Amino acid sequence: MPLVIITLGILFLFVLILVVRLNAFIAFILVGLSIGIGQGMELNSIVQSIEKGIGNTLGFLVMILGLGAMLGKLVADSGAAQKITNGLIQLFGVKNI
Repeated sequence: MPLVIITLGILFLFVLILVVRLNAFIAFILVGLSIGIGQGMELNSIVQSIEKGIGNTLGFLVMILGLGAMLGKLVADSGAAQKITNGLIQLFGVKNI
């Protein structure tokens, strides 16, 4: 039975994202809640599981996102972003960018 519930959850996820055009983050949350309810979990347990999963993922990504934001700021402030943009426009043309 758990495999059936998970399969239905994945199909529900595809429908929410591809047919309903719901934001993927919200779709994942809704599917996580529905699979948890389908598995008979308590609501508190479902919410804690989702929070833990998001926290573990964000904990890993915070460092990458932070360093990427700092690098982007440095590139923008130094004028390198403008040079890269101008080079790409010269290489491909305005129409293709």
